[in-house]
Formats: sequence, structure tokens, C-alpha cells
Amino acid sequence: MRNPVSLFTACLLALVLIAAQNVSAGSLPEFTELATKCGPAVVNINTEKTTKAAGPEDFFGEMFRNMPPGFERFFEPFGRGGKRPHVNKQKSLGSGFLISADGYIVTNFHVVDGADVIRVTLDEKAAEGRTVKATLVGSDEETDLALLKIEVKEELPFLKFGNSDNLKVGEWVLAIGNPFGLDHSVTAGILSAKGRRINAGAFDNFLQTDASINPGNSGGPLINMNGEVIGINTAIIASGQGIGFAIPSNMASDIISQVRSGKKVSRGWLGIVIQDVDEPTAQALGLPDHKGAMVVSVQPGQPAEKGGMKDGDIIRKIDGQTVEDRDELLRIVASRKPGTEAKVEVLREGAAKTLTVKLGDRSSNLEGGLSSAPGSETDKSEGTLGLTVRPLKPEEAQQLDISGGVVILDIDQDKPAASTDLRPGDVIVKANMKPVKTVQELSRIVKQEGVKRGAVLLQINRRGDLIFRTVELAQK
Repeated sequence: MRNPVSLFTACLLALVLIAAQNVSAGSLPEFTELATKCGPAVVNINTEKTTKAAGPEDFFGEMFRNMPPGFERFFEPFGRGGKRPHVNKQKSLGSGFLISADGYIVTNFHVVDGADVIRVTLDEKAAEGRTVKATLVGSDEETDLALLKIEVKEELPFLKFGNSDNLKVGEWVLAIGNPFGLDHSVTAGILSAKGRRINAGAFDNFLQTDASINPGNSGGPLINMNGEVIGINTAIIASGQGIGFAIPSNMASDIISQVRSGKKVSRGWLGIVIQDVDEPTAQALGLPDHKGAMVVSVQPGQPAEKGGMKDGDIIRKIDGQTVEDRDELLRIVASRKPGTEAKVEVLREGAAKTLTVKLGDRSSNLEGGLSSAPGSETDKSEGTLGLTVRPLKPEEAQQLDISGGVVILDIDQDKPAASTDLRPGDVIVKANMKPVKTVQELSRIVKQEGVKRGAVLLQINRRGDLIFRTVELAQK
């Protein structure tokens, strides 16, 4: 008679072996066919950018610039006027993928940002692995997307966008790219999370995956099991392993479609300053929860004011879509076309109201809506800071609800202002706490106080918000 324990052990072992066979045969996905199908449409992107090389004046600063005439000839072989050019060639690499047979390629904006030359290396199965020059069709820095075009005679393999909204956490995904310069590397994993915020910009809404994404993968596709692009690989956490982030395809396809058709990327705009509704605020206002976005201020003359919105309103829904927080409000509004009407549900003093707001254009209002054509008669340079500015027009001052100021048009990258995050469109309201309404007033304060103290404090109006920025100056 057999030992019942041994019989039980044998049966258990048999069940384990059967289960293991079933897992290996059917449960785990097979990626070979997917990689073979999608790989030829993925390209490697190499760029060159000319940057200013460090010269003697960069090392010695004001000491070098104040030397007697003729002294700097000692440095000529290494600096200005010498045989060696005062520039560097900066190279970078990334990935991209074809979206049409005639050579349109999607990648990240940061892969090609500022590039003088863009080269695309095609997969060997696509076009004998040759390298061709690409032109930048257009880009959108806010979503980190760019569209390239290459000219080839033959039709090229390409990928189609899938619906990222239909993705479920736990689905298998495949990433293809050029990590660390290793051509056409394939990594697999699952979708770890949706709607991730990584402080990458205004439209933080990333897909998270544990498929290995490394430097050089930027711009490459994240593919579902149907061979559709459901994300564009964009970012990693340097200190983490198995955590990568991709731009959802539904966001990317809309932007790329606008760029490809030659249109300016347009987004809806309300013209308000907003913040999250935290628990203490919800408690103080007697709200049922802390969902929504609170209107801090309504900019004069902007769509929200025209639609009847007021400071203190709590925005809860846009066109029936629930607003969880300020970031979601921004994304919802930006997804609407300028000129369309939006139904905005708000809580005002505990009562629900529905406002109809005709959306403006975010791009024309992003920097306060202030601009001037290059070479305008009112453009003047503030040489010490390195800013090209002009006085604020009366109607612009009225729009921002300020008495005046000077608007920044351009920033000299070799001057002190470039070391701060000053931006074209910023309005300088005060310098060292003294009002500034003309270029002459700004220059006088900078020269009389800023140079003497080695720094100047600027009060900036940026899209209706007041901020301070300090520009450090070399003391003489």
C-alpha cells in the first residue's frame, strides 16, 4: 500500500507542474511579434546645438573687462579675435517614431530644443538604416512635443495613436527607443498608474510604467498589446528604478494634429488666478468636501469676468465634468477650443450657480498678452541687466490693473538677467522697491543702486501675479 503522504505530495507536485505549464503557455504575453511589427517605425534622433564656450572674460569677469587696452591680446588665441572659435558643439540623442508613410515623426520638444541640426537614423528594416536630415515642423513646449519631417522616396512604416483614456492600470505595455545610444532597445512592463503629476509643467498628467525607460528613450513610443501608441516616453525619476513617465496619446494626438496642419496650438483660457481648496478652506466655507478650484482673482477684461465670475468662487464643474483641483481645471479648460462657450458650475457663498463663459486663447494671454514687434521704436535696451524692454501701454496697464511698468521683450543670454527666470512678457513694476514706468527710470535705479550694491530687486507682474526676482550684478 502506498504512503498517502507520498501520494498527496506527488499529486500536489503534478498540479504545480501543470499550473506552471499553463502560465508559461498562456498567461504571460509574447512580445516578439509586437516588437517585430512596431520596431521599424521607431527612429533614433541625434542633434547638434551651437553654444557659447567659456572665454577668459567668463573666468576673470569684470577684472578682465577692465584691463588696460592691449592686455587682452595675451588671451587672443583662446578668446575673441583668436584662431579658435568661441563656440562649442553640443550633441544630444533621443528617440522618435513615424506617424505617416511620408516621413512625419513625433518626438519630445526637449530632444530637439535649440538644435541647429537634426539627424534621424531609420531602422534597417525601414530604409536600410540610413541617416537623413530632418526639419522641425512645429512644437509645443508646454506639453513637450515636437513634430519632424524627413524627405525619402519610399513609403515608410508608421504607428497609429491609440486611446489612452481606455487604458487600465496593470495592462502590459512595450517601450521602444534608444537608451544610452543603444539602438532599438525593447523593454516591457505594465501600466503602473495614470494621471501622475511630476511637476513637469502646466499639463502634468502622465502615464506611469515600470517598463525600463532610460536617457535616450525620450520621444519614443509606449505601445499597447494592439500595437498602438498610447504614450510618448518623456521622463524618469533619477533616484528610482522601474519608474518612467509618458505623455498620454490622447493629449499628444490632438497637439500633433494641430502642428501638422500648420495651425498654432490653441487652448482655452479663463483669465483667473486659482488655487486648490484645502480642508481648512472647505471647513471655513462649509463645503461638503475640498474638491474644486478656488478663484483667487479675476483678471479685468478677461473671459471669466465677462462671464460673471467673481473672486472667491469655487469652480466645481466645467460642462458637467467634475473639477477635482486646480490642475484638473487647467487641463479641462485648455482642452477646449478658444471661442467656445463653457458651462462653469461654481459655489458662491454656499449657493450653486452656472455661468456661461466664452473661452479666450491661452497662447495670447500666457504672458499677460503683452508683446511688441521686433524693432519697434519704443523698444530699448537696458544694457546692464541685458533686457530689451518697452513702456507699458495704457490699455495694457488697465488690463493688469497697475499704474504702469516696462514689459520685457527679450533677454540677452550673456548678461546677468539670463541667470534668473525672467521671461518675455513679464512686466517690471518696481526696481529696489521704487516704481518703474520708463526705461530711463529702470536704468537709473540699476546704475545708481544695483551696480553699487551688486544686485537689484525687481518686482514683476506675471499674468496678474506679483513676484520678486533678484538679479545679481558684478560690483565695480
